[in-house]
Amino acid sequence: MNSSWPLKRTCLTSPRWSLASLMGHSGCGVDEHYTPIRTFQVCNVMEYSQNNWLRTNWIPRNSAQKIYVELKFTLRDCNSIPLVLGTCKETFNLHYLETDEDQGSKFREHQFSKIDTIAADESFTQMDLGDRILKLNTEVREVGPVTKKGFYLAFQDVGACVALVSVRVYFKKCPFTVRNLAMFPDTVPMDTQSLVEVRGSCVNNSKEEDPPKMYCSTEGEWLVPIGKCLCNIGYEDRGVTCQACRPGFYKASSGNVKCSKCPPHSYTHQEGAVHCSCEKNYFRSEGDPVSMACTRPPSAPRNVISVINETSVILDWSWPADTGGRKDIMFNVVCKRCLTGSKQCAPCRGAVRFLPHAMGLTNTTVTVADLLAHTNYTFEIEAQNGVSSLAPALRQYAAVTITTNQAAPSPVTVIRKDRTSRNSISLSWLEPERPNGIILDYEVKYYEKEQETSYTILRSKGTNVTLNGLKPDTSYLLQIRARTAAGYGSSSRKFEFETSPDSFSISSENSQVVLIAISSAVAIILLTVVLYIVIGRSVCHSDNNFTGYLYNSFDNKQFLISVRLPGIRSYVDPHTYEDPSQAVHEFAKELDASCIAIDKVVGAGEFGEVCSGRLKLPSKKEICVAIKTLKAGYTEKQRRDFLSEASIMGQFDHPNIIRLEGVVTRSKPVMIVTEYMENGSLDSFLRKHDAQFTVIQLVGMLRGIASGMKYLSDMGYVHRDLAARNILVNSNLVCKVSDFGLSRVLEDDPEAAYTTRGGKIPIRWTAPEAIAYRKFTSASDVWSYGIVLWEVMSYGERPYWEMSNQDVIKAVDEGYRLPPPMDCPAALYQLMLDCWQKDRNNRPKFEQIVSILDKLIRNPSSLKITANTASSNFLQTDREWAINRHWLPVPSVSRMQSILLFELFCLNHTCPQAMMTFVFILPVCLWPFLFIWCNTAGLRSVDSQHFLCGIVVCNVTVSYFIMKMSKCITVTNDFLRKCK
Repeated sequence: MNSSWPLKRTCLTSPRWSLASLMGHSGCGVDEHYTPIRTFQVCNVMEYSQNNWLRTNWIPRNSAQKIYVELKFTLRDCNSIPLVLGTCKETFNLHYLETDEDQGSKFREHQFSKIDTIAADESFTQMDLGDRILKLNTEVREVGPVTKKGFYLAFQDVGACVALVSVRVYFKKCPFTVRNLAMFPDTVPMDTQSLVEVRGSCVNNSKEEDPPKMYCSTEGEWLVPIGKCLCNIGYEDRGVTCQACRPGFYKASSGNVKCSKCPPHSYTHQEGAVHCSCEKNYFRSEGDPVSMACTRPPSAPRNVISVINETSVILDWSWPADTGGRKDIMFNVVCKRCLTGSKQCAPCRGAVRFLPHAMGLTNTTVTVADLLAHTNYTFEIEAQNGVSSLAPALRQYAAVTITTNQAAPSPVTVIRKDRTSRNSISLSWLEPERPNGIILDYEVKYYEKEQETSYTILRSKGTNVTLNGLKPDTSYLLQIRARTAAGYGSSSRKFEFETSPDSFSISSENSQVVLIAISSAVAIILLTVVLYIVIGRSVCHSDNNFTGYLYNSFDNKQFLISVRLPGIRSYVDPHTYEDPSQAVHEFAKELDASCIAIDKVVGAGEFGEVCSGRLKLPSKKEICVAIKTLKAGYTEKQRRDFLSEASIMGQFDHPNIIRLEGVVTRSKPVMIVTEYMENGSLDSFLRKHDAQFTVIQLVGMLRGIASGMKYLSDMGYVHRDLAARNILVNSNLVCKVSDFGLSRVLEDDPEAAYTTRGGKIPIRWTAPEAIAYRKFTSASDVWSYGIVLWEVMSYGERPYWEMSNQDVIKAVDEGYRLPPPMDCPAALYQLMLDCWQKDRNNRPKFEQIVSILDKLIRNPSSLKITANTASSNFLQTDREWAINRHWLPVPSVSRMQSILLFELFCLNHTCPQAMMTFVFILPVCLWPFLFIWCNTAGLRSVDSQHFLCGIVVCNVTVSYFIMKMSKCITVTNDFLRKCK
C-alpha cells in the first residue's frame, strides 16, 4: 500500500505563475467526480529568458527515507502558437530543498537541488482547446534518501506554456498485515538496495511453531514469509485470528485445525474446551485418546457351563450382552471354597491350578485342576475391560457352584502308640491330610516282623484300635489305609512296634508321671550336691592357670576334653522321628502359599525347580526369597527326603548359614522358602569377578564361611558336602553355607563320586578317611574347608584340574597336596596344608580357623608374604609343610567309658576323694537299678538307651556345676560332641 501527501494549496509563487480553473471561465472546473480542479499555470512564451518559480510549503518527512513526486500537468505544443519559434519551450524543471524546520517565505534559488527536467508525453493544440479535449500528462520522480526533518519542492518554468494540475508527494511502506497467524507492523524500506527483515508476533491465543518472519521490499511489498504460529489447544484458526471452540466442541492439540465435535457419551458446556467430559457411568481409561468415545464396564458373562471330572472342572461361558463399547474384554475367574452346609466361602488356597490362567483370559473357557475331592467350590467369572477399574459400581460377574467327586484318601502319616502290654498294643492315628470324601472306615494290616506273608487285617470306624493276641517281646509291622466311597487310598508306610516282655504295661500318661518323678529326684540330688559343695568348698584347691587340657596317664599324650554347656542347642536328626513330617512341623514354619509370588525360574535342583520370588507376610515388609519346588509326580519317599532339608535348616540360626523362611506342605507344589542370595554360588561368582577383590576381602569371605561351619560343628552337625558351589553370596558379599540334609551313599568304584538322591558329590572335596572308611566327622569338613580356601584364592578354579578321581585319591594318599594359587599369601597356604593333614586329629578345629583368620585380618601386613610354588612338581607333599600343632587324638573308648574317664580326670586332679565318691560313685551305683527298672517298665532297648543317656547327661551336668562352683576345672563345648 502507498501513502501520499497532496500538494499544499498555499504555495509561494513568482508573479508569472497564476492559480486558475481548468478549462473553465468561472475559475472552478470539476473532474469526472465533479470535484473542483485547481491549477497553477504559466504561459510566457513570447519573451526570452524566462525563470519562473513555484515552491510548495514545508513538508515534514516523518519516517520516510525515499520520497516519490507524482506530477499531473498539461503542456501546449509550441508549433501550435504562431511567432514563438525562438522563445517557446516544452519542458520545465523540478527542484527540492531539505531543511530541519520551516523557513517561511525565505527563498533562495541556489539552495535548491534539481531533481529532473520534466517533459510532456502529449501536448495539446489550439484545435484541442476548441474541442475541449484535455491531454493530461503524469510523471513520477524519485527523491532521496531524505535525511532531514522536512523538505520543499519547487517547479521552474523556463518558457513553456504549462498548467500544473496536481502534485502528489508520497513514500512507500509495507503495510500492517497478518500472515500465518503472525502480525507484521507497518514497515518503511531502508534504501533501494536491501530488503528489511521484520519479525512477526503471534496473534492472541496462539504460539510460535517456527519464528515468523517476512521481508519488506523497497516497493512496499511483503516478500518471503517464513515460519508460522499455531492456535493453542481449545482454539481454532478463523483466518487471521484464533477463536475458542464452541460448546460441544474441543481441540486437544496445538495446530491450525478446526475444533472437533465431542465423541459419543461426552460433552462440554464452556468455550475453549481441550477435551470432553464423560457422561455419568461412562469412563475413559488412561490410555484412551480424547477422540475416543467414553465407554463403560461390560455386563456379566452369560450361560456359564461347568463339566466336573473328579478333582478338576472345565468352565465355559458366553460373552457379555453389553461390552460397554470396547473390544478389550478380559475375564477373571475367582475360586472360593465353601464349607458344607454353610454359605460362608473363603478364597481357594494351596495348589489349585488354572489352565491357561485365572486372570486376564481372552477366551471363554478355563480348566481348574488340583481341586480337593468332595469339596464345594464357587467360581465367580467376571468380565472386565479397560475402564472396569474406574467404575465405582459393584463387580459384574456370573457365579457357579459345584461339588467335586469323591476320591481315594491320602495315606495316614501319623500313628501314635498309646499303650503297650505283653500281648496287646493300643494305637491311634490322625485322619489323612486329604480325606477326599467321607471316611467310611480304616483297614489295619499287621504282622510279625520278617513274616509278611502271614498277616492280620482289622477294620475300624474310628481313628484308634487295640491289637490283641500278640506275642510278648515281639516286633510287629503295621500299615493303615482309609476308605471313602471312591475306594481305598494308599497304605501308610510301615510302622514298627514291640510288645512288652512281661505283663507290666506303661501308657503315655504313666510315662509322663515317671519322668516327673525322676526329674524331682534329680532336683533333690542337685540341691544336696550344691549344699555339700558350699560346705566343702574350702577343701577344694583351685588352679587359676588351668586351661582345660588334661593328660591321659595311659600314654602320656595330650588331649582336650570339653563339655557342651547346658542350654546350648544340639542338632536333631529328623530321620530319628518315626514320622519325618513331625520334624518339619517342629522346626520349620508353615507358610500360606498365597503369601508367595514366584517371579522366574533361576535353575533346577535335585528335586525340582529353583525359583526367585517374593514373600509378603501379614504386617511385615515384602522380601525377596528363593523357592525350591518339589517336582510333580513325586513319591512319598521323595517328599520326605525333600522336606528333611527344611527340618535341618530350621534348626540353624546364624548369619553365615542360609536362613529358612518356611515351608509349604499343605498345598501343591510343596515348597521350601529361603532367603534370596543375589550373587548366587561362590564358585561362579568368583569366576565372574576374577582378580577383582583384595586379599582382605577374600579373607573376610573365608572368615564368614569358617564362622558358619564353627556354628554347625558346635551343634554337632556334619555337613559332608562343603564346597564353593554350596556357598551362597548376597549383595553385601556375605557368604552363607547351604545345601543341607542330603543322605549320601558311597559307591565301591574308586572312580565314583558320593551318590545322592538326584546328584553326585565330587571326590576331590572329600577327606581321605571319608573316602576309605565312610567316616564323616567335623574333621572331614575341615579338610573340605581347606579345598574351599584353595577355590577362593584361585578365583573358582576346579581343584586338581582335569585329574581323574582315581588319580586324585592316589595322589592325596601318597601325601601330595595342591600347590598354592597364584599370589596366595603364605599364611593362607599354610592354613590349607593344616586342613589337609592326613591324620584327622591333627587338623585344626573351625574355632581355631576363625581365630587364625581374625588375626590375619587384624594384621594385614602378614598377608603380603606370598607362598612359593615349586616349579617342577604338580602337587606338593604335606611332609614338606607339616607343623606340629598338638591336635592329638582322644583315646578310643566307648561312650560310657568317655563319660566315666572325664569325671575321673576332673575329680582326681581337682577335688578330694570324698567329693568324688559323693558326686560320681553314688549316681553310678544307681545305674544298674535304673536299667533293671527300664526292662520291667516294658521299654524297648532303644527307649532304655535314651533314658539312660538322659541320666548320664544329668550326671555330667551335675559334675560340671560342682567343678565350676568350686573352681576345679574349665570346660569347653567339645566333650559332649565326642560322647555323642
